[in-house]
Amino acid sequence: MDNKLEYIFQKDKIGVGKRKQSVARVFLIPGEGKIIINKVPGEKYLQYNTTYLETIWAPLKILKLEKQFDIVVLAKGGGLTGQTDSIQLGLARLLCKMEQQNRSILKPYGFLTRDARIKERKKYGLRKARKAPQYSKR
Repeated sequence: MDNKLEYIFQKDKIGVGKRKQSVARVFLIPGEGKIIINKVPGEKYLQYNTTYLETIWAPLKILKLEKQFDIVVLAKGGGLTGQTDSIQLGLARLLCKMEQQNRSILKPYGFLTRDARIKERKKYGLRKARKAPQYSKR
């Protein structure tokens, strides 16, 4: 088990993905196709939501590698949707790092694009980022 952990936590075998407030560090280990997110089985962590699970598996399915690797993830921040998308980005980046030709396969699907939309900061004099107090003429 110890040598498996050493294999996981090598710097060159990590993919980092970000989305909204969440950050995911993704590791791939040879295995039979399990997901472990924050030491919890992926299905349980994502509340058995098939959309989230399909989103994570999409890059591996396109490369036909879904039964060859186990995915180990350390995710923090944000909600489940943000974490799922950050895991997908980290996984795609890791696959490109492992095999350079994967980049040309994954890029047209948009798996390597960082979604830059984040919450806008609140401005003074306003109630939220853009919502102003009601204007009263009299």
